[in-house]
Amino acid sequence: MKLILRWLLTALAVVVLSKFLSGVSVDGYVTAIIVAVVLGLLNFIVKPILVVLTLPVTIVTFGLFLIVINALMILLADKLIDGFAVSSIWSAILFSILLSILQSLLFSLLKGDKK
Repeated sequence: MKLILRWLLTALAVVVLSKFLSGVSVDGYVTAIIVAVVLGLLNFIVKPILVVLTLPVTIVTFGLFLIVINALMILLADKLIDGFAVSSIWSAILFSILLSILQSLLFSLLKGDKK
């Protein structure tokens, strides 16, 4: 149940950010839910492999290269999903940063319910 709620909150964040960022577009709410699920799966399967392969670069950049890896995950989701489009790597980086911030705010609301 918690996983589904997290996916729905991520989908909400994707829709909100697509309204504000000109380089990102989502066709509808169902597409946003698919984007949330695909991003979750990519972050679970592909991202750890990329983090291990790019560990030297990540160490040299003090972890800032992880932002680029997150942007690459978003661009990969763009290629996999028809109704989701990201115009450039810079749009993907900005979308990645803002999505992370918005997700942390929304997920903190979930943790606040337990208390």
